[in-house]
Amino acid sequence: MPVIEQGGTQIWKRRTRRESLLRWFGWLLGVAVFMICWQRISDATTWFFVWDAPRIANDIWTRATPPRWEYITQLGRPIWDTLNIATLGTIIALFLSVPVAFLAARNTTPSRVFIRPIALLIIVSTRSINSLIWALLLIAIIGPGVFAGVVAIAIRSIGFCAKLLYEAIEEIDHGQVEAVTATGASRWQVMAFGIVPQIMPAFAGVAVFRWDINIRESTVLGLVGAGGIGLQLSSSLNVLAWPQVSLILLVILAAVVISEWVSAKVRGAII
Repeated sequence: MPVIEQGGTQIWKRRTRRESLLRWFGWLLGVAVFMICWQRISDATTWFFVWDAPRIANDIWTRATPPRWEYITQLGRPIWDTLNIATLGTIIALFLSVPVAFLAARNTTPSRVFIRPIALLIIVSTRSINSLIWALLLIAIIGPGVFAGVVAIAIRSIGFCAKLLYEAIEEIDHGQVEAVTATGASRWQVMAFGIVPQIMPAFAGVAVFRWDINIRESTVLGLVGAGGIGLQLSSSLNVLAWPQVSLILLVILAAVVISEWVSAKVRGAII
């Protein structure tokens, strides 16, 4: 903290005058930006519907309760499709993300100038687009259904898994790699016995964590026609069958809670 002399005495201040002015200017600029954004949002908002939202929410709640429990017999196949979409999509993504991760890691890529940027571009491009958008594109290409959902989940997961894996590859103990290399092992043997054993815990953790995320994402892919329980939810919403909607939401909640519990147990066992 700077020291300022005043009348022969020293006064301790937290900031200089310049720092205080810059701080206040930053706050003023932040408030101005907030007010401009709020004005834009306010102009584009129909406030009548906002103020009327509690009444509408109460009306929907009244219509949706109690859930239509007998409809649960028709949700077995959709929830099974949702689990398949998440599981198969995760498995495909893991198979594809492993080579991408090795090509992106600085210590394993064949070329930092040409190949590594391409691998990083794949990671960024697959992570930057939401699974719903991938599903919409794939439905237009290969048609609606579960397969489009599986591919959408797989593409969305490649970048996530590859990023975490290549970071784990770059953080390995190079002493173990040098020891394997000193035995005269080939490049593939060094990778198999010096690198892979070190990243297997990270690989398992990433696989379980991504599967848990994909369970959540796959539940809504049906809203755009990519199969799963989201398709039942979309159909029920279209006909305003609110008791069915509430039951489907409860089933989705139960599936997410169970997947979270399973992934937590598996990650705990791995770690």
